[in-house]
Amino acid sequence: MPDCLEICSIFVLHVIEKGWEVEMKYSEEQLARFSTPPSQTERDKMDNAEKAIRNAIAASEELKSRSIKVFAQGSYRNRVNVRAESDVDIAIVCSDTFFWQGPDGATFESLGITPATYQFETFRKEVGDALIDHFGADAVTPGDKAFDVHANTYRVEADVAPFFDHRRYNKNGTVFHGVEMRSRTGQQRIINWPDQHYENGVAKNGRTGRSYKGCVRILKSVKNAMADAGIASAKAVPSFLMECLIWNVADNVLNQNTWQSAMRDSLAHLFNNTMTDEKCGEWGEVSELKYLFRANQPWNRSGAHKFVSDCWDFMGYE
Repeated sequence: MPDCLEICSIFVLHVIEKGWEVEMKYSEEQLARFSTPPSQTERDKMDNAEKAIRNAIAASEELKSRSIKVFAQGSYRNRVNVRAESDVDIAIVCSDTFFWQGPDGATFESLGITPATYQFETFRKEVGDALIDHFGADAVTPGDKAFDVHANTYRVEADVAPFFDHRRYNKNGTVFHGVEMRSRTGQQRIINWPDQHYENGVAKNGRTGRSYKGCVRILKSVKNAMADAGIASAKAVPSFLMECLIWNVADNVLNQNTWQSAMRDSLAHLFNNTMTDEKCGEWGEVSELKYLFRANQPWNRSGAHKFVSDCWDFMGYE
């Protein structure tokens, strides 16, 4: 992005050329602040939480014999977190056992898979024991999907999720590698693609002159302000969906001279293309390995459209 003086002059000219006769809720300088990641102090506390989780898992006698990976995922890893997102998501992945999906008719035998002897519930318990041994029972709250490790003055709150590897076998013989968990109640099967998500986000951010991740942070910050103002559509929209919506905005729409232009045109693009299922039916999550508006998602196309429409009005665009 250009420096502040250039931004301001460009924005004034852009308003005149476009004929926008409306007072924007946010100045270019405010949007520029929204586009930046949390402060170094906040990032240090996030890093401290990740290190503490690693130490807890490394100290476990039960897990020492397992093939374990510990890594950040979600907004923190992808560097699209904002100040209101003060926690971190940490994945604990065991590759000794894997879940799998295959084409129609695939079986253990046809894919050469040996049935597991190490079960996910056993792994989940061992992760929970490791966290409690390290942090104490009062500092760890088990949830349906993840363990909540509470914050202190040194680290932020952490959602620690156990996963097995996941393999998606395709008809052409290729295999996509992700991670998978089962909820404690057994009602949900959660499959994530953290590496593909991360790599795609880095690539798009590079192609758009870093506008992609900046616009994600802006949209999240505006969404939080809308929720604080009592706007129902903003309260119902999860943070992850913000990232996926901006992912589906064309690179040339994002790569502009001002944050105002990038956000206005991005919201227009999202509004127009979420009006019907047909227009966004092929949209994917950032990983491009899962459809954004298909079955089993905790959101839907009409809710996203309502949010985008309310966001347009909230920001003062016409």
